[in-house]
Parts: sequence; C-alpha cells; structure tokens
Amino acid sequence: MSKKQIYTLEYPVRCSPSILYEFLSTPAGLQEWFADKVDERDHVFSFSWNGGVPDKAEVLEQEVDKFIRYRWLHAGKDEYFEFRIEKTEITNQTILVIKDFAEKGEIKDQSRLWEYQVKDLFHRLGN
Repeated sequence: MSKKQIYTLEYPVRCSPSILYEFLSTPAGLQEWFADKVDERDHVFSFSWNGGVPDKAEVLEQEVDKFIRYRWLHAGKDEYFEFRIEKTEITNQTILVIKDFAEKGEIKDQSRLWEYQVKDLFHRLGN
C-alpha cells in the first residue's frame, strides 16, 4: 500500500468566517453540503451518503472561526482532513483552505470531489 500524501486546496469565499465556520463544524451545517446526514456525539461525527453505512470522523482540534481538523476513524493516525479559514492581508478576503490526504494517483480525483462539494457549499452560502 502506497503512503498517502497531503494536498491543499484554496477557495475564496464571500461570507464572514463565523458563518463559514458553522458550515464546517456543525452537523446542521455539514449536512447542508458535505453529506446527506450528519450526527455528532462526543466529538465524533457520523457522515452518511445515500442512506449508506455512516462513516465516522473524530474532531482532533479546532479553533472557533479559524479551523477544524477531523480524522476518519478508518484512516491512518497521521491522516486527517482540515478546513481552515484565512483572511488575505491586503483585500481582507476570506479563503477556505482544505487539507486532505490521498494516494499520489488519486489526488486529482479527490480534488475534483472536493470542488464538487465546495460548489454545493458556495450555493448554500449564496456565493
């Protein structure tokens, strides 16, 4: 099995960090764009798609309105996916930074999947 590597995606967003953070860190927000059904209990989120078996991820760390890092329970200990909210210095624009892990040959496909998901998020945000 080849080792997964981290990759980063960045998307400019037209909304406040606090509104964006709600969509990235709460079951109701994530259910709007990331998965069909989202539940949370004791910092473990359950994500379901198309009525399938839930995939679980624990929250590793978070800072309100700044970032949240999840780790799939089935993934390696060093792997995670992260949503980070940054502001550009000059224009003060909000940037959504997504960090995730994938095998080298799968990064392009995984990036497309994230783009599809983020497009849904932007639609919900009115972007």
